Amino acid sequence: MNEKVLATLEYDAVKQQIRPYIATVAGQHELDLLQPTAQASQMQQWLGETADLVRVLRLAAGLQIPSLEDIKPHMQRLKIDASLSATELAQVGRVLFTTGQIKTFFENLVLDKAETFVAIEQYYEALIILSDLTRRVNTAIDLDGRVTDEASPELHGIRQAIMSTETAIRQKMQDYTRGKSAQYLSDPIVTIRNDRYVVPVKAEYRSKFGGVVHDQSQTGQTLYIEPAEVVDMNNRLRENYLKERSEEERVLAELSDVLRPEADAILNNAVIIGHLDFVNAKARYAVATQSVEPEYSATNQVRLLQARHPLLDAKQAVANDIIIGEDYSAIIVTGPNTGGKTITLKTLGLLQIMAQSGLFLPTGEHSTVGIFDDIFADIGDEQSIEQSLSTFSSHMVNIVAILAKITPQSLVLFDELGAGTDPQEGAALAIAILDAVGAVGAYTVATTHYPELKVYGYNRVDTINASMEFDVETLKPTYKFMLGIPGRSNALEISKRLGLPQAIIDQASELTADDSQELNDMIADLVARRNAVLDQQSELEAQIIENRKLKNGYEQQLEQLEITKDKLVVEAQKEANHIVADSRKKADRIIADLQKMQRDGASIKANEMMDAKGALNAMRQEPSAANNRVLRRAKAAKNTDLAVGDTVLVREYGQQGTIQRVLKDDNYEIQMGILKMILSGAEIEKQALDQTKAKPKPTTVKKGVNTAKAVNRANASATLDLRGVRYEAAMAELDRFIDSALLNNLPSVEIIHGKGTGALRKGVLEYLRSHRQVQKFNFTGPDQGATYAELG
Repeated sequence: MNEKVLATLEYDAVKQQIRPYIATVAGQHELDLLQPTAQASQMQQWLGETADLVRVLRLAAGLQIPSLEDIKPHMQRLKIDASLSATELAQVGRVLFTTGQIKTFFENLVLDKAETFVAIEQYYEALIILSDLTRRVNTAIDLDGRVTDEASPELHGIRQAIMSTETAIRQKMQDYTRGKSAQYLSDPIVTIRNDRYVVPVKAEYRSKFGGVVHDQSQTGQTLYIEPAEVVDMNNRLRENYLKERSEEERVLAELSDVLRPEADAILNNAVIIGHLDFVNAKARYAVATQSVEPEYSATNQVRLLQARHPLLDAKQAVANDIIIGEDYSAIIVTGPNTGGKTITLKTLGLLQIMAQSGLFLPTGEHSTVGIFDDIFADIGDEQSIEQSLSTFSSHMVNIVAILAKITPQSLVLFDELGAGTDPQEGAALAIAILDAVGAVGAYTVATTHYPELKVYGYNRVDTINASMEFDVETLKPTYKFMLGIPGRSNALEISKRLGLPQAIIDQASELTADDSQELNDMIADLVARRNAVLDQQSELEAQIIENRKLKNGYEQQLEQLEITKDKLVVEAQKEANHIVADSRKKADRIIADLQKMQRDGASIKANEMMDAKGALNAMRQEPSAANNRVLRRAKAAKNTDLAVGDTVLVREYGQQGTIQRVLKDDNYEIQMGILKMILSGAEIEKQALDQTKAKPKPTTVKKGVNTAKAVNRANASATLDLRGVRYEAAMAELDRFIDSALLNNLPSVEIIHGKGTGALRKGVLEYLRSHRQVQKFNFTGPDQGATYAELG
């Protein structure tokens, strides 16, 4: 991206707004180097990183990074076998500690919130935690860069000796400041000269004190004397100070040696922390400015909805929709001075540059951006006294340079194109320049006062007129950007309201060309119609909101009714099952009596008895998944793939619309008549010309045992395998199996049901528990996948 456009659009001012949110020197350096990218994949990666950190802000109040210095010079010194100072080691220690904190933070966040951060995962996963080094450095060096007593046992002992010696010296010196000798002192205090404890003695009493004179006052009236009695103690203190310094240097050299093999890993950690700090600052800036993530358009469609200039006060800035690249690639903006044309140009260019820098934009949801290899701007008065260039000449020099560099992937912004010269020639030049840019295929937005360009915007392919609205009632601009409507001249109307005599107004009107006056009247009518449509749209949107509230209320009531109905159905089924269970017990007693009769010699057909009991079991009802409202809703919500241009039914209104754009998060922009709205996939239904239903295939249920074998006494089986059989079929098969076993006088049986979800095992246990002829039962098998039952 060329430096001139970055300066013109005040890109650095945006970067300065981000700077207060950065805590590390590495992050500040990355911000300084930030430039817009021309690669779509890199822009999407940067935006994804910012989005991840915005989510972290919402989930855990953000990533907390302390102030960290640049440790790159420290690591370079380690590589040349130099030792670090205590201050430098303290800075390295903070990086080591912060590394562990950040990695632990993300690991806990991913675990606790079940979230994934695809874009930044590669960074925090690459952090290398050096636990032993971190503990050792931060134990030996405190935050202020001081070697602590815990750095080594020797240092601890030396400092203890220093403290005890200093205490002894002070106690001895107090004998001079409080005793009889105090009368010979200038002040009853103990002070230090040349790292030795001394007392201030009046010069005339020098003979009263032995020892060494270390200093005197400027007047010579006071001598600073080290009494002879503390000379030896001061000597010992001095020796301990030297030992302390030597031991501290040894500790620093030792820590430097320990850090040296890990210098590259530590530096890499610092770089990653700096990058995370930089991205975190972008996320905090996005939240502070109420900015949103733009969507990337692979077809280079720029659609900035409710866009605000980031350097203006958000409470005062007028938000506008700026759209280019969908149906047109050039916009001609006309309107009065100070109406907002230039700021609209800058808003478009600056927001596109911000998006290509991975920054969120102060726009509405579902805004889209493209990717441009460069953006060019000819904005402002650039006359040069040194080069003897007029305003027009300086603009032409800039435009010539722009035309030499543009490509089909460029965005060009012209402010007051062709101004500063004869209007007729200026308009002709403007049209020719716009044609040249259009021939290359670059996007263009140009502001102008020339009426000829209004006609150009109407007649040229891929070109549209636009204007800045002006309120003739208040004589003030509204700063509203109106696409599709050229600007009108308000000179006569304004002059009339300001008090210019009517005769002059009438004469000016007569001198004005008829076609010009008709054009102004047509524009005024277009503006009135547009405002009427906007008012109607606002009313419709308000009605939509009200209808949605009513719809949600009705849906909640309906859902509650469905839940109540489902509960009633389940309760009724349970009651019916109790009745069937009671009937089954009666049937079991009948079977028992029949078996007794059979044992006594009576002839009974087993299949007739089992058929009768099967008819009774058929009365049992199981709760159906069809009564589950959640399952029904999930099934009904399934929709076929939706694409731009598909006709859909908007369920809420029973009207058909067309998909204009496919948005993220299963949202779609629907055009329904003159109304355009954003709906979720659950609120629409694709309309197909022909829908055919597949014929259901007949299903078969695999039974675990042959019924005929169960009835045949000679081939009666004592084992029933229900694995793979559905619940209802398994219960019916189990009932027939038990009846067959009882008829064949089997003392015990084994039912194999498997472990699975436990539903089949539970059903088997409930059946055996309620059967009168089952004496006892228990699980068998290594995984309790079978049940052994004794019959009687």
